[in-house]
Amino acid sequence: MFLEEYDVIVVGAGHAGSEAAAAAANLGSKTLLVTMSLQNIAQMSCNPAMGGIAKGQIVREIDALGGYSGIVSDKTAIQFKMLNKSKGPAMWSPRVQSDRMRFAEEWRMMLEATPNLDFYQEMVKGLIIEDGKIKGIKTSLGVEIRSKSVVLTNGTFLNGLIHIGEKQFGGGRAGESAATGITEDLIKAGFEAGRMKTGTPPRVDGRSLDYSKMNEEKGDAKPAKFSYSDVTAPLVHQRSCHMTYTSLNVHDILREGFDRSPMFNGRIKSLGPRYCPSIEDKINRFADKERHQLFVEPEGWNTCEVYVNGFSTSLPEDIQFKALRSVAGFENVKFFRPGYAIEYDFFPPTQLKHTLETKLVEGLYFAGQINGTTGYEEAASQGLMAGINAHLKVHEKDPLILKRDEAYIGVLIDDLITKGTEEPYRMFTSRAEYRTLLRQDNADFRLTPMSYEIGLASEDRLRRMEKKLNESEKMVQFFKETSVTIAETNPILEAKESAPISQGDKMFKIFSRPQIELEDMLKFEKVDAYIKENDLDEEIVEQAVIQVKYSGYIEKERNNADKLNRLEEVKIPDNFDYNKIKSMSIEAKQKLSKIRPVTISQASRISGVSPSDISVLLIYMGR
Repeated sequence: MFLEEYDVIVVGAGHAGSEAAAAAANLGSKTLLVTMSLQNIAQMSCNPAMGGIAKGQIVREIDALGGYSGIVSDKTAIQFKMLNKSKGPAMWSPRVQSDRMRFAEEWRMMLEATPNLDFYQEMVKGLIIEDGKIKGIKTSLGVEIRSKSVVLTNGTFLNGLIHIGEKQFGGGRAGESAATGITEDLIKAGFEAGRMKTGTPPRVDGRSLDYSKMNEEKGDAKPAKFSYSDVTAPLVHQRSCHMTYTSLNVHDILREGFDRSPMFNGRIKSLGPRYCPSIEDKINRFADKERHQLFVEPEGWNTCEVYVNGFSTSLPEDIQFKALRSVAGFENVKFFRPGYAIEYDFFPPTQLKHTLETKLVEGLYFAGQINGTTGYEEAASQGLMAGINAHLKVHEKDPLILKRDEAYIGVLIDDLITKGTEEPYRMFTSRAEYRTLLRQDNADFRLTPMSYEIGLASEDRLRRMEKKLNESEKMVQFFKETSVTIAETNPILEAKESAPISQGDKMFKIFSRPQIELEDMLKFEKVDAYIKENDLDEEIVEQAVIQVKYSGYIEKERNNADKLNRLEEVKIPDNFDYNKIKSMSIEAKQKLSKIRPVTISQASRISGVSPSDISVLLIYMGR
């Protein structure tokens, strides 16, 4: 098995590793996926859900690029919701509640059906690095496996340390041991390392809960899906989630354990995710709040295991139990396992290129929590890009780098390598300056042609995308070309308290009014007839509607992106000596020398580099 050399070895089989292995293998690289447990491939270590605000856009982008996360999410969903529907389409974010066991099983089945992909179960203890290049891995049994590239996706396993109250023990996840040796090899090779923390709530027995005391949270009446492909279908039946609240009494019980909390007594020194705080952190930081929401999420179709979203904690188990029993509906709760916090090693991502290849070791890639991110979706997208770029490098092809105006994935990677992160990085719509362009509905338009060009997205995927694009553009043109009369238009406008027209006009102009919705336009016989005659599905109609309603915003954002992209074309030489520029600030010189931006545009996004520093740099470069 190990006498032959692999093109790509992926270490770790979480969300990042699974996407990396699938991408490299599907592109034609001889790939090996190494994991400590083949039973836990693509395990949902935390909540049983995919997507959410900004994260849903990422899953759709992964799918548009030919990754597996969207398909697996659709096949194993138990509930679908489109979040933020009350806001503009740039904010709409799909989310599914998943069947945890089926999710991992479906991932494994899809990976086993992927050609060019081998599996091996063992701990990776070290890396083979020769002359600044990666040459393979070393396992705990002393086996050396050679490879032209390696993708590290170690999640929370690198020197992982689990905390529950005063107790602490090594582990990468509940019931699984930590991974040792890799951090030490990387530090020896010159890498800078740090520590981060994340946490997870208790898992409880749903049979012990009283749902009549909670608010029922149903899925969408007309559920959509993640994948643009036709291999999945929207849900017909769904499971409900529920919502309940903490109380001042619950908060008082939790405070009883603060002196035994590793967060407050100094045992945990690393930073946790700011936007997903533990329950003890919430009641400490927001002491004025009388209650906090708890989302009670089923772990699957048939299991009675329940995830208590919003109650992430590392408090002693007796405090966790006592506090939860004071929550409405949880009076008789039984625990499957307590919540815990975990500390683990990460490597500041400013040590990477945009391809996710490390600057120090050629052919070595990092993806997922090793880069300081949190979340399945953020990890999966990095794994996909690392797997793609490892393959492209091995086969001496140009890399695939997504720009900030092309994908949330591009924003994520650019943020990581340009700004770095001192706390677990989570994607939000507010991080993307071009979010009107980067909607969840048009990810296939943006990314499928790129993926097809490198050989990952299938021709069927491309043709489906082209048909959808063509049909939606035709419908927009129909609105632009079709005239309406005063007699048929004004009753519709008056009903919506919109100013009447004094002469006939084009439908596009009428539909562009903020008060006018699709249901109003369907009152025009021509619109209803056009949709029926062309047999247009909801996805195509929705796409056309967005293009009409938001045309001004989209055009403005595209113009802004095009202006800034001119700076992306101004390349900075690899060996540029910033210390020669006397009129540049010392901080700018230090940051630019450390991060080594590839373009002027990237340099301008580095924290501590001012517009005047960029002006000086442009002048020095003869611009």
